[in-house]
Amino acid sequence: MVNENHVQALRDRHAALDRQIESLQKQPGSEDIDIKKLKFDKLRLKDELTRLSSH
Repeated sequence: MVNENHVQALRDRHAALDRQIESLQKQPGSEDIDIKKLKFDKLRLKDELTRLSSH
């Protein structure tokens, strides 16, 4: 059984990463490596959410 609080926490973190990525992309001089790391984390969370929702 999937814990709905855990799923919501993952969704919230995914949304926060999205906002953080957008903010960094708008800032001049942002490091591409930082953005790539955040995108990787966001993708990992999306995969986890997909896996949990398939159960």
